[in-house]
Amino acid sequence: MTNRKGRALVTGGAGLIGSHLVDLLVQSGYEVTVLDNLEPQTHPQGKPGWLNPDAQFIEGDIRSESALHKALQDVRFLFHQAAFGGFTTEISKYLDVNAGGTAKIFELLSTGKYAVEKVVVASSQAVYGEGAYQCDKDGFVFPPLRSQAELKKKHWDPACPHCGVLPKPIPASESKPRDGETAYALSKECEERLSLGAGRQLKIPVVALRYAVTYGPRQSIFNPYTGVVSIFSTLILNNLPPRVYEDGRQTRDFIFVGDVARANLFVMENPAADFQVFNVGTGRATGVSELAQELSRIYGRHVTPAVVHKFRWGDVRHLVLDPGRLKALGFQAKTDLSEGLRQFAEWMKSQGKVKEYFSKAYEQLKRHRLIDE
Repeated sequence: MTNRKGRALVTGGAGLIGSHLVDLLVQSGYEVTVLDNLEPQTHPQGKPGWLNPDAQFIEGDIRSESALHKALQDVRFLFHQAAFGGFTTEISKYLDVNAGGTAKIFELLSTGKYAVEKVVVASSQAVYGEGAYQCDKDGFVFPPLRSQAELKKKHWDPACPHCGVLPKPIPASESKPRDGETAYALSKECEERLSLGAGRQLKIPVVALRYAVTYGPRQSIFNPYTGVVSIFSTLILNNLPPRVYEDGRQTRDFIFVGDVARANLFVMENPAADFQVFNVGTGRATGVSELAQELSRIYGRHVTPAVVHKFRWGDVRHLVLDPGRLKALGFQAKTDLSEGLRQFAEWMKSQGKVKEYFSKAYEQLKRHRLIDE
């Protein structure tokens, strides 16, 4: 019997966010199709065991017209989670997958051959570049990305672009200018804007969600280029110190994967969210060194973070998201960081002996000049 809620397609449905969203959709009464290319960097062992058996799985790439055509059959609701991410040297791949793959989806939808009624697109906090700040003299200010000259002097905190004093970091709202300069940031901004524009043209409601740093069970333990919670964990569990850039006092907004999955379903089922962009975060700042120390405590390992006083090109100092617009519609994150990290650590322990891949990747990033030396 056909499910009355209809069929949802989750691209990237084998990944961290996608797989949790698939579980939530199945639990909520949707029929679900998963399209995932099982990117070797993230899934070197192939199809993961956590894939929901009640979902239809299609192995394929979002850049493939034939794979998309197969996956879109009878789909009413599309959750576009597939992406290539992380801090890597593969500049062209970010644009090819994230921008090009998204363009291919809407190119097919424009043919009118498919029954898609609404699309939710995974954007990223990366589109903002540096975070938002409050200056005592100049009010709300948005410093540009820090210059290489300042970073080489270890002047980590950005100055007010008007008066030069050090402003106070504050949560960034959706109205903050988009200043991301990395290939990943630019590819996600392109994906976001392309989706909203194409949705208006095709009269298909689209919602774009700018995720904060997402973590939780099923985060790849193999990919050394993305997922700071996973990277730190693999180092700690191998009795190696997590490498922390700059002075370790930079802050981020960490959100649990279950909350991100709920946000996706919430905006899909809420017409008031149509054709809008929303932050998906907690609004709470956590220092990166603080995160490493908390993980060491949870794992019961006496491993002190190695603050390397080096920087990654294109990285930002403080970036925390203001979740107020989504909260006004009735959604907010529920899982605090300590509980989320506890759940993640329990899952990590269930994986048995984990290898550490970051040290080798760190040397490669240095060779490609993504890390200052």
